[in-house]
Amino acid sequence: MAVKVRSFATGGDRNLGYAAVDRGTGMTTLIDPSPDPRPLLAYIGEERLTVQYVFVTHGHPDHTAGGEMVLEATGRRPLPFGDRDKVTGTAVAHGARFPLGGLHVQVLHTPGHTSDSICLLVGDALFSGDTLFVGKVGGTDSGGEAMSQYRSLHDVVLSLPDDTRIFPGHDYGQSPESTIGAERRSNPFLLSPDLDSFIDLKRNWGAYKKLHGIP
Repeated sequence: MAVKVRSFATGGDRNLGYAAVDRGTGMTTLIDPSPDPRPLLAYIGEERLTVQYVFVTHGHPDHTAGGEMVLEATGRRPLPFGDRDKVTGTAVAHGARFPLGGLHVQVLHTPGHTSDSICLLVGDALFSGDTLFVGKVGGTDSGGEAMSQYRSLHDVVLSLPDDTRIFPGHDYGQSPESTIGAERRSNPFLLSPDLDSFIDLKRNWGAYKKLHGIP
């Protein structure tokens, strides 16, 4: 089911924050409204939307810094992985579903970039945080973090339908959004045939970008 998605530049290092809106009810969840949540909050006010949840895809400061401002404006405390929503009593855990009007917000635990990294699936939209960018993936070390990320990408993210829209946590690619199918066909990290190749690409990403003219 299609969900209305509005994206906003929120400062930092090309950070992107999102409002995901159930078209039928106006019920809204905010995702990564940091470090500067004012553009999202202005939109919520202008459209008279009801914020039901606020999620953060991981605990890095550029994704959590605006939490107090968001809480003051909406009454909703940003929820990271492992927290519990006081209204529904539902924990932010892998597979958890939070009702949003006629939709649900489904939590997908995707460790790698951080141990608490999550993606959020709302209708046909995946908010991928710093797990998956357009044409790239989030930073990790070359050991356990990279292995976790590889498994998260292949076992969780790539299990979704090709027409799933992807909305990443930063505008790092050639476009600010993509689809699972497009990334499956073109993202060099997802095209790596095995874990060793994936890690090797991470170690040599600078040289790879220069060779292939990737900005």
